[in-house]
Amino acid sequence: MVFLRALHVRFTANSWTKRFQDAAWFQALGKSTERFSDVLRGSGSDKQAAGRMAVSTFAVRIAGAALAYLSQIVLARLLGAHDYGIYSVAWTFVIILGVMACGGFSTSASRFIPQYRQTGDFDRLRGFLKASRQAAFLIGVCAALLATGVVYLLRSAIEPYYVQPLMIVFLALPFFAFGLVQDGIARSYDWTSLAMLPTYIWRPLAILFLLVAAVVAGIPASAETAVMVAVSATVLVAGYQYFHLRKRLPLQVPVGTSKVDMKPWLAISLPMLMVEGFLQLITSADVIMVSFFQSPDEVAVYFAASRTLALVHFVYFAVRAASAHRFSAYTHNEDLSGLAAYTRQATLWTFWPSVAAGAGLLLVAPLLLRLFGSGFENGYPLIALLMIGVLARASVGPADALLSMTGHQRSCAGIYAATFFLNVLLNLLLIPLLGLAGAAIATSCAILMEATVLAIVVKRKLKVTTFVLPLMFAPRSVSGEN
Repeated sequence: MVFLRALHVRFTANSWTKRFQDAAWFQALGKSTERFSDVLRGSGSDKQAAGRMAVSTFAVRIAGAALAYLSQIVLARLLGAHDYGIYSVAWTFVIILGVMACGGFSTSASRFIPQYRQTGDFDRLRGFLKASRQAAFLIGVCAALLATGVVYLLRSAIEPYYVQPLMIVFLALPFFAFGLVQDGIARSYDWTSLAMLPTYIWRPLAILFLLVAAVVAGIPASAETAVMVAVSATVLVAGYQYFHLRKRLPLQVPVGTSKVDMKPWLAISLPMLMVEGFLQLITSADVIMVSFFQSPDEVAVYFAASRTLALVHFVYFAVRAASAHRFSAYTHNEDLSGLAAYTRQATLWTFWPSVAAGAGLLLVAPLLLRLFGSGFENGYPLIALLMIGVLARASVGPADALLSMTGHQRSCAGIYAATFFLNVLLNLLLIPLLGLAGAAIATSCAILMEATVLAIVVKRKLKVTTFVLPLMFAPRSVSGEN
């Protein structure tokens, strides 16, 4: 009897303990739901506004990555591995040169626009909005002429099947650079749809639609056709974005005179250009290096693997896009505790979704690669090797954007320059020895060094931790709870 009473008391105590635990769990769930609801409604703190933009950016990048991936599959199927490899190299050159041609204004927009809005300096704001886009377009024109001239002069040293596609695709450079600056302007105003949809939804969709229409009309499915379609899509999307900005900006910027301070703008923008340029070189140099040593068919396999991995890499770029102008705002407000708390959140936003996406991708990658056509499944080991670099970069969050937006863009540019040259050196050594696997190993090793040095430099210069492991176990600050 005594045993039954004790058992009853123990059971009752455990029941009440479970009830209290359940109540605490429901209370925590309620708080989390309320916070998420605030983010979606647009209420709450600046961190919730940042979270709102990050969620929107994630959604667009997910849809854009899926659409871009679908367009790559269709391109590979229509063109065949040989022409798809040629198109891949040509478009990679546009991406690299287009980032260079924007003059760094696509990134410095996230620095100057919040600054001028906070200080009420609308004269310089109007000047920057106009001059930055004009400068990008003119630099793009010059880059296109120079690149076309170089290809023409070196045509005897270049494989013949690359010459014409390259000379055609360079026509996209002015509009590509112009669009990048418009992306930066839209991001600075938290216009996520206008910043992301044209680049990540409308352009791949336009390329897909125009190419299919060209093939249906009887035009041969070749690399030349594909690059002409890509140029047309770039022009159309840049125009679409321009007219939408013309409607929105007058509602935010009062009419008045414009003041152009090109010298200080360039002093900030050019180091940022080095950051963006070397980042793009690190991301894309392996495709170019592979084209020096391997056939277009092998390039196609490598490019398909890297495009498949972009389904994971988009997490880093989405958080980076949503965070840059907020790092700038915290810096100009001298809110160092807020900056540290937001950096912690941005790193966690980057790392854990990247891990989850990477694990899922490794499971389905063989099936995805088969969609490109016969032989593309050979790219699966490349995805696993390149994944190391992607997760290494994700482990420090948008540390490069943090350095650039807090006035340390020169340090960031130096890190990326060293990473790029290491990447090229490793590619030159390993591709002849290991083929495509050598390119993947070289890229991952270079990015691993990049992430390590970025975390160290941020810690030394800003006293802010960006590496995910210490952040996982560090207690949240008060500002981090807001």
